[in-house]
Amino acid sequence: MITEKPFYLEQANELLIAKTAYHNRLPILLKGPTGCGKTRFMQRLAWELARPLITVSCHDDLSTSDLVGRFLIKGGEAVWMDGPLTTAIRAGAICYLDEIVEARKDTTVVIHPLADDRRELPIEKLGETLSAPPEFMLAISYNPGYQSVLKDLKQSTRQRFVSFEFNYPTPELEASIVQEESGIEHQLALKLVRLAAMTRSLKDSGLQEGASTRLLIHAGKLIKSNIPPRTACKAAITETLTDDHEMLAALEEMSNSLF
Repeated sequence: MITEKPFYLEQANELLIAKTAYHNRLPILLKGPTGCGKTRFMQRLAWELARPLITVSCHDDLSTSDLVGRFLIKGGEAVWMDGPLTTAIRAGAICYLDEIVEARKDTTVVIHPLADDRRELPIEKLGETLSAPPEFMLAISYNPGYQSVLKDLKQSTRQRFVSFEFNYPTPELEASIVQEESGIEHQLALKLVRLAAMTRSLKDSGLQEGASTRLLIHAGKLIKSNIPPRTACKAAITETLTDDHEMLAALEEMSNSLF
């Protein structure tokens, strides 16, 4: 359970739409770049709905058994252990599958009957089908910027969801978020946001991803703890974004022009 209200600033009534989807028993899909607030949004949604939140970070080796459950040997006998997805259904929780495209294709198929009007989870190893209660909600996310032919979300999967596109907020809103989360002054937060905008403009020029709001908050926290701004930006932003020496030099020039 999320016991304290997470800080989250809405951009386009996404909380209202997500809560409406929940009450209509519809699953949701979040898409957007890393560090733009998708996970924080899910925490705030869980708090607003007063439901437990179970988050699964998907990866290449994530199997169906990892999600649904498996038999384990305990005391010389086989004992069934629920996976996070099964646990969420039984508890009437929100199950959030983060970066769903990273999971194996055969694993994502298991959510199909949960994501349509059946709202069921077949558990083949137990020979039973679990029906989701009204309180259960399924949510998934992915970063379209990392899409490839091998790692894309099938239409048969995505067309089951109510979808939200997340992006970095407007400069003023993003500065307010950085200020609130790190405790620095607003003008300093605005400078960090300007630096982020510069890095994001390099995304198609050799930089895989620009600075996320999360990185700006990291830099702000260092600055708040009396680390000089240039040093904080180097540690929290430039060195994190790339290992390429020429790109590092370009990013440091940007930072030095602002601080």
